Amino acid sequence: MPDSLGYRANWGVIVPSTNTSVQPEFEDMKPRGVTNHTVRIWIPDEPVNSDEEFNELMDNIRREFDNAIERVMTCNPDYIVMGMSAETFWDGLEESIRLRERVKELSGRSVAMGSDASQAALRCYGDIKKICVITPYWPVGDKNVKKFFEDCGFEVLAIKGLKCDSPANIAQVTEAQLMDGLVELNEHNPDAIVQVGTNLAMARLAGEAERWLKKPVVAINTATYWYAMRANGMDDIVEGFGSLLTDFRELPKSYLETEAGRKAVAA
Repeated sequence: MPDSLGYRANWGVIVPSTNTSVQPEFEDMKPRGVTNHTVRIWIPDEPVNSDEEFNELMDNIRREFDNAIERVMTCNPDYIVMGMSAETFWDGLEESIRLRERVKELSGRSVAMGSDASQAALRCYGDIKKICVITPYWPVGDKNVKKFFEDCGFEVLAIKGLKCDSPANIAQVTEAQLMDGLVELNEHNPDAIVQVGTNLAMARLAGEAERWLKKPVVAINTATYWYAMRANGMDDIVEGFGSLLTDFRELPKSYLETEAGRKAVAA
């Protein structure tokens, strides 16, 4: 029997405890009859000023990840939505598939991850070959993002890593800083620009940037929530977040025909 408020779906959302962007952006995008239930992976808001400290941040997330899955399952969600992205890209495409299958095994539910969502989103726009990426990460994180997209067949022309100095401070990056980053990346003439790092609040800005850059700008939170909706058969149009949520009402066949896509939608 469905929940009285989440009569279409109730989704468990997993985010790091330092993240203040996913929850409000997902709430702004959710359609009527869907409820989001956020559980946080406890991590300390420690300084990040090097690749070594970024790796420590990732280790902190991994230590608490399984516990967060167990906690969110106590509200009996229909589906899991990952409001974190670095781990979903780590070590490339094959490792992202293994992570997805692990979440499905732990939860007994299907899952939307930033890695699947971003590549599926890019495939909506036709023959996208060359991309640029903006991240809040340090070089070790950017290296893993680059590997993932190259594994998916995209050429990564440039990555703008903002080297944010703590996980919580990622949310303090301003729209002006993000716009400057987009303009800088656009000088490489990519077919599309992708933003990763779920604590960068860029969902609405990406939609606006599409208009003045005249090319797809894929924000990770928009892509992940779009993917969750379309994977669950919801074709709702949500205004204000760019073309992904208005023009593309199902997952693209070109994604579903990949190994990653086939496994993602398998029961």
